[in-house]
Order: sequence, then C-alpha cells, then structure tokens
Amino acid sequence: MKISKFALVSVIIILGIGIYFIATMENKISFTNQSKIVNLPEPKYQSQTSVEKAILERRSIRDYQDKPLNLAEVSQLLWAAQGITNEQGQRAAPSAGALYPLELYLFAGNVSDLNAGIYKYQPQEHQLLRIIEADKREELCQAALSQSSVKGAAAVIVFTAVYERTTGKYGERGIRYVQMEVGHAAQNVYLQAVSLNLGTVTIGAFDDEKVKKIVQMAEEEKPLYIMPVGRK
Repeated sequence: MKISKFALVSVIIILGIGIYFIATMENKISFTNQSKIVNLPEPKYQSQTSVEKAILERRSIRDYQDKPLNLAEVSQLLWAAQGITNEQGQRAAPSAGALYPLELYLFAGNVSDLNAGIYKYQPQEHQLLRIIEADKREELCQAALSQSSVKGAAAVIVFTAVYERTTGKYGERGIRYVQMEVGHAAQNVYLQAVSLNLGTVTIGAFDDEKVKKIVQMAEEEKPLYIMPVGRK
C-alpha cells in the first residue's frame, strides 16, 4: 500500500511533536526534582579558632539576634555534625561499627540564599533535600514545649536516629551506642558554632510524636535532639 507524501509528512510531524512533548516533560520532571536539591558550599578545614579555644568558650546560648545565617555557615555546621571526612566515607563524629544511625534535618527560617523550609542533610553529596517549603520554626517551638530559642533561631538542626541500624548488629547495647553518638555529633556542632561566632543549645525536652509529624519522618526514626542556631 502506497503512502502519500502528505500522509508521510503528517506522520513525521506528529512523531516530532510527540518526541518534543516527552522531552519537555522529562526536562520539567528533572527540573522539579533538582529544584528540591540545594548544593552546599564546600566546608572549610581550617580556621583561626583552635580546638582548645572552642572547648574553653563552648556555652549553651538561647538568645539570638534577628539576623540571618548564610549558607556557608549552615554548610559548616552540618558538616561538623555528620559530614564525610575521608574517601572511605567516614564521618565527623564516631559511630559504632561505622553504621551511622543518625539523620539530620534543618529547619531554615532566616538563612540567606535558602528558602524557608525543612531540609534533610545528605552527607555523601553534602546537599540538602527540601522536604517542606514553609517556615516551621513556630510549630517546632510548640512541639518543644514553647522554648523560645527554637522560634528565635535563624535555623534549627534536628537530630534523629534509626536505632535498628546499630541494634541490628549490637542488640540492646546498640541503644546506648546511638545515644553516645548523638552526643558526639552535637558537641561537634557546639564547637563549630564557637568557631563561627554563633550560638546554639541542645534541647531534649519535646513531644516526640509532634516533632515526627512536623518533619514527616519515617516511622522507624526517633527524634533525639533539637539544636537552634543563631547569631549571639
């Protein structure tokens, strides 16, 4: 059966439109996915603050100026907590069996070049994955028994843990290993905050279920620490 030139041209045009439409949709999907990713500035490995000075000056600071953090400072704090420190994928804080049960979330409210929202830190890529695009500091403050430092901070770091990553190997004793680990990571944030001339405090008093709901975290995750951060 012969196909007329007109019919052939029509088929080619239709195929071309279809291919263009598919490509456009793929680009839109790719853009949508990538728009949720924030590449953080590379962390710095030297500063003018010695370890000894950071330990000497470490304090719990609950009152902050109404001034923004910048993305480089956020990057440095998250790296200090759980950043990758060598080619083997080991992290800034020690972890029993290198099992890394901790997860970090950032509540951004007043951070330059970062939309307000809840982000999950991805250590391997040193990126933030946006989960919710809205300022949730007020809700988190209420979940933390209305502690004003949570609402007044420019950003808040929430530590959670998937205990099974550690207890799967160490059994019940793994529970204490996870709790030790979050202490190591939180102290790193304290010392890094001193180096950046920022203030922070560890908060353990909060409603677990309310925090889980706000963050939309997985069922197996347990919230352990809330650390508001701001300018002293």
